[in-house]
Amino acid sequence: MDTDTDTDILTRMTTDAALTAPATTPALLQLIWLASPALPIGGFSYSEGLEAAIDHGLVHDEHSAAIWLVDQLHLTQSRGDMAVLGQMVTAWQQQDVTRLQALSQWVHATRESAELRLQSEQMGRSMLEWLRNQEAIDADTIALCNAWVPTYPLMMALALSRTGAPLEQGLQAYAFGWAENMVQAAIKSVPLGQNAGQRILTQLAHHIAPAVRHAMHVTDDTRQAFSPMLAILSAQHETQYSRLFRS
Repeated sequence: MDTDTDTDILTRMTTDAALTAPATTPALLQLIWLASPALPIGGFSYSEGLEAAIDHGLVHDEHSAAIWLVDQLHLTQSRGDMAVLGQMVTAWQQQDVTRLQALSQWVHATRESAELRLQSEQMGRSMLEWLRNQEAIDADTIALCNAWVPTYPLMMALALSRTGAPLEQGLQAYAFGWAENMVQAAIKSVPLGQNAGQRILTQLAHHIAPAVRHAMHVTDDTRQAFSPMLAILSAQHETQYSRLFRS
């Protein structure tokens, strides 16, 4: 007579599922993981000039916050960081060390304030440590990244290159993660309600696909990092009297 209890059956089913699960995490789950604000790399600590824009009255409500972030997505992320990120993903996949070094140098050269450089390098080091803890990279790769001073675009590109996901989807995941962090910064510092934040995120989501498509067509000659107002606000934020976000 079968005397298995419900608990016994559930335990056996769980064990069997674990034993038959694929060795790798599906690409979609990896992208969701990398886009999550819960990823322990510190993205929530920075406002990327937004808090200074609020202090100067340039952003003061839901509408102005939405315009600011949509503009930032197209003018700085799509033309610069997302473009170089996509090129870095390809270079990691091809193991093109010379190309990676050149792209890494471009990232360092285009951080226009001490605050933006701090963010890029701190998040890069944290991402490298996360990949190391996940046993996702070998000692030679860690040494190579440390020799270049790991930046966030470089290390996010490494992580995306390992997912097996199409480049367009990887860049969309990165952009949505950026958008979530920036919307949370707006909610805290404008301040705004959660529903307002979701409405802004909806607007950003509508712009992510075209921003990614543009980024994928950017070349070395057309890639740019020219956002003087953002650079000025970031520099001013470094000495802003009262602030919520890291500088």
